[in-house]
Amino acid sequence: MTPRPPAAAYADQAMQTTPRPTGDRPSARTRALRAGQQALRTLAEDLGRPTGPGAALFGQVQNRWLRLLPYVVAFAFMASLLPSTVHVLTHDYGLSGGPAGALATAQTVPLLLAVTRPLQAWWVIFAADVLGGIALAFVPVGEGRAWPWPATVMVGYLVLMLALSLRERRRTLIAVWGATGAVSVLFELVRPDRSDGTWVLMFVLSGLFLLVGGALRERGAAQRKLIEQENISEAERAMRTLLEERTRIARELHDVVAHHMSVITVQADSAPYRISGIPEAAQEEFSTIAATARESLAEMRRLLGVLRSEETERHGGPEKAPQPGLAQLPKLVEGTVRAGVPVELALPDGPVALAPAVDLSAYRIVQEALANVVRHAPGAHTRVSVTADEAGGRLTVLVVNNAPPRVAAPLETSGTGHGLVGMRERVRLLDGTLDTGPLPDGGFRVAAQLPITAKDRHPA
Repeated sequence: MTPRPPAAAYADQAMQTTPRPTGDRPSARTRALRAGQQALRTLAEDLGRPTGPGAALFGQVQNRWLRLLPYVVAFAFMASLLPSTVHVLTHDYGLSGGPAGALATAQTVPLLLAVTRPLQAWWVIFAADVLGGIALAFVPVGEGRAWPWPATVMVGYLVLMLALSLRERRRTLIAVWGATGAVSVLFELVRPDRSDGTWVLMFVLSGLFLLVGGALRERGAAQRKLIEQENISEAERAMRTLLEERTRIARELHDVVAHHMSVITVQADSAPYRISGIPEAAQEEFSTIAATARESLAEMRRLLGVLRSEETERHGGPEKAPQPGLAQLPKLVEGTVRAGVPVELALPDGPVALAPAVDLSAYRIVQEALANVVRHAPGAHTRVSVTADEAGGRLTVLVVNNAPPRVAAPLETSGTGHGLVGMRERVRLLDGTLDTGPLPDGGFRVAAQLPITAKDRHPA
């Protein structure tokens, strides 16, 4: 067994492990002084850091006369308050002309500065008002004279409060209001016999002006942010619509190109068996063509696999139906007629050799135009005309609908814009032209001209 240490050792261990009460904790008075110092430091920082000085009030307004309005108002108040303040200080309070002129100038002229730098103007005017209150405290005046804030001082100060509240942040406004109240209370404590309650009126009115101006400023800032968000949302919506239509067109063009690549692969593979007497070098060339076509087809499928993944998950599998063309327009018109829209269809008399991309785009333009008629003008008489000018190499697609019957209510009053964006993208990729717009009688017109033979373009 380990021998127990002596009692003195136990006492030393207890003295070392037992926490001693700390006597260096600050007292409540010290904590209050520190909190007061921190508050004063924060107050000084708020009063010393203006919010974006230099820009004039209403500087972002488009109207030129409205931008000049703050300068006109500030000049009007300065021009009216300067002589009236000199008159009040000299005749009512008995100050001599020199000090009265200096005080009146310092109390009114900085109002012009308040248009662009209201916080700096407040420092000048507030200091001048305090000096004026000190000077008037030792000047004998008659009964009924306001002290420490004469009427002219209050008017100029309230105008400054309005300009300040339209520019500075909330903490700065609170600091200004607190400084105004502190000086007013200090004057009341120093000369209670001269006070007539104007310090209370000054404190209340300045707070009211700061509150109203701050509320107007915050409301304007919220409206500007809302407008900015709406503009951003509209731009994002337009870009998303454009990307969705380009994705859809890319998928469809992929199907068209994939068909031709598959045909090339089959023809190149079967050429040695279909044609007798082909030299060995030609057979190797056909094998190389087939391998290259097969690799290109696989690469295209890999590149557009992301475009098909979302649609595959949404519809439960890949598309297996062939891409439509002008030959499917009668069936499309028949379905539109069953939806309650009378449609007349006019197609070329004979077959027209169209490029697959042109054939598909013409069908999609007619399909989207008829869908817009069903949604926005149900029951309106519609004419679909497809004409081919083989000599000029142009295919014209025209869809015109009359004004809808008054008894028929539209299914949608505002669209997303996908249809027109898709038409424009298809026409642009084929180097065609598109003309859309309302008609004088209340109808709508969609006219597209496409080249019969599509150019070799790469929309990706």
